[in-house]
Amino acid sequence: MSQVLAIIGLGNPGAEYATTRHNAGAWLVEAVARDAHVELRPEKKFLGLYAKVNVSGYTVHLLNPTTFMNRSGASIAALCQFFKLTPEQLLVAHDELDLPPGQARYKAGGGHGGHNGLRDTISALGNQNQFHRLRIGIGHPGNAKQVVHYVLTRPGKVEQSAIEHALDECLATLPQVLDGDWAKAMNRLHSVK
Repeated sequence: MSQVLAIIGLGNPGAEYATTRHNAGAWLVEAVARDAHVELRPEKKFLGLYAKVNVSGYTVHLLNPTTFMNRSGASIAALCQFFKLTPEQLLVAHDELDLPPGQARYKAGGGHGGHNGLRDTISALGNQNQFHRLRIGIGHPGNAKQVVHYVLTRPGKVEQSAIEHALDECLATLPQVLDGDWAKAMNRLHSVK
């Protein structure tokens, strides 16, 4: 498995979306930056907020696209082209309807599962889907017709607290991910209920 060199958080730009469920991936990248005492700064050439950080002795690129979710791929492709990164060197964090708040899962490759940010990323990477994903549970509204409204609204206090706990667990497993010890990272993260 390739070394992860970039962590990308999917979300929508701007204050009105900053606290919505769809931005759970962006929250992870913000947390990594906070932990490293680094500020994500606007970077025009990557169409996003960018920082280079040190995590457990590894240099990692952080990126939160400032394109809308369904155009995330342009930002990610720009980062990859500039730093000559392959899809296998990316960890893309995103909100996941199929997991309850408080759970998160690593996954390698796969389809987009209807997630517009993943769909656009796969397309922009030349239909390459071999990047690593970090699926951050936000739960499901129970009805497919309510999904759009649901992902673009804020989680309640209990949900938010559960998501933040999951993000803390994700942060705790990043050193193993960067070491390439996916089994250990998954074992810890996937056992969190």
